[in-house]
Amino acid sequence: MKIVVIGGSGLIGSKVVNKLRAGGHEVIAASPASGINTITGEGLDAALAGTQVVLDVANSPSFEDKAVFEFFQTSGRNLLAAEAKAGVKHHVALSVVGTQRLTESGYFRAKIEQERLIRESKIPYTIVHSTQFFEFLGSIAQSGAEGDAVHLSPAFVQPIASDDVAAAVADYTVGSPLNAVVEIAGPERVRLSDLVQRFLKASNDPRTVVPDVHARYFGAELKDETLVPGPNPRIGALNFDAWFALPKTPR
Repeated sequence: MKIVVIGGSGLIGSKVVNKLRAGGHEVIAASPASGINTITGEGLDAALAGTQVVLDVANSPSFEDKAVFEFFQTSGRNLLAAEAKAGVKHHVALSVVGTQRLTESGYFRAKIEQERLIRESKIPYTIVHSTQFFEFLGSIAQSGAEGDAVHLSPAFVQPIASDDVAAAVADYTVGSPLNAVVEIAGPERVRLSDLVQRFLKASNDPRTVVPDVHARYFGAELKDETLVPGPNPRIGALNFDAWFALPKTPR
């Protein structure tokens, strides 16, 4: 198949592109740097000509409420319109487990809008909801940092390695459209505050995590069930220790 990956140069996109090419597919890794821009529309029609599947793993360059909403709304509208014109048969998008429970957050309100546009388009789709990536633990710690303390919610998470995300997304991309949301998650359910403390200790970071039920995650307070998947998610292979032991793991 010919597959266009929007955000094809990012953490997940680059891994998925490699997997799909190894499977014999013709893959375009689309990004503004490659002359394909979903915000301006530049290069979209040419890239999508003859394309069967579009995978969207792009993320907003800004997480400010207004900017992130405009990014996902504009990008989604432009991309889906170009797909309809090109006769694309399957739209796959990567989103986040718990998105619909995080309406306090401007970022997640933007993701809800992205998903609405996909569902209301006439293009068959699969939306993949993933739990948090292990690769983001450092930035999650930084988001709660106050001096030598890191204030984070003790709500449960079930984090997943980016390699497992890429493997799952690649499988859904070459599969039939489900016209539904599917969930992927890591093998261990742990409290966010405990996991980040474990990460800091393993990284020889002396900071201490302070569990705080009012600490916000992307602007939203969390409950125990907010970020964890429902029944029967696809489970990744790597737990925290296996992920942390990988060579050249981004910190």
